[in-house]
Amino acid sequence: MSDNTLSSTTPATPVTQAAPATPAATPARRRTALRRASLVGGAAAGTVLLLAGPAFAHVTVQPGQAAKGDYATVDFKVPNEQDDASTVKVEVDLPADHPLASAMPQPVPGWDVKVTKSKLDKPIESHGEKLTEAVTKITWSGGKIEPGQFQQFPVSIGALPEDTDQLVFKALQTYDNKEVVRWIEPAKEGAPEPENPAPVLKLVDADKAGQDGGTDTASAQDGKGGTDAGRSTTAAADGGTDNTARVLGAVGIVVGVIGIGFGVFAGRRRSA
Repeated sequence: MSDNTLSSTTPATPVTQAAPATPAATPARRRTALRRASLVGGAAAGTVLLLAGPAFAHVTVQPGQAAKGDYATVDFKVPNEQDDASTVKVEVDLPADHPLASAMPQPVPGWDVKVTKSKLDKPIESHGEKLTEAVTKITWSGGKIEPGQFQQFPVSIGALPEDTDQLVFKALQTYDNKEVVRWIEPAKEGAPEPENPAPVLKLVDADKAGQDGGTDTASAQDGKGGTDAGRSTTAAADGGTDNTARVLGAVGIVVGVIGIGFGVFAGRRRSA
């Protein structure tokens, strides 16, 4: 048989092409996966911490409501918001549009207190007497609120007015780095909360105030501070709010750690 015949009848051997190999995870890809996981975890933690922050960020007056025409012992709760400075002075202005016949601060260990009285444009009556001056400012100084802490400043006030639904107390918070935070912005109904809202005490009818524990009957009788029971109720409510904030903050940290761990795990699987 000739060479031409052989070449025309013998089938060609097929060439098998190998499937393309799966590219191995490069260091760049692993770093990208880790960055994405870290961002997801950090964002989740940040979101939870932002939700927890408002629980103890502002200067507030507690309890938040009291009975019209009565006396009440309230706490001005001052949290320290800075990480590298301490609060060294707190000033609270009492409402000039509704002057109070009585405003007596309870001593706070480690703090000096100054009560400022001013002449009234229009005298007010208290227990059958006309008063021509009233307390317009209370200042606490000499103490220190460390970062991550708060302090309550109790004041017995009254008699509370009956012709308004709230009292606005403007406050100034001074830090040892000379920064002053002005809690003086009034909140407006239907509008977002201002950046530095002023503490507000809501005034309600006596039957509603009794449910909140804000009324101080003893003060109405002798003009002195409130009962221990009322102070304990306030402290318990404050503690519950702060505990909630701490729990939410811890959850945020845990979520962030889980996110970072997931990123490390995913990077290792890609490199395997």
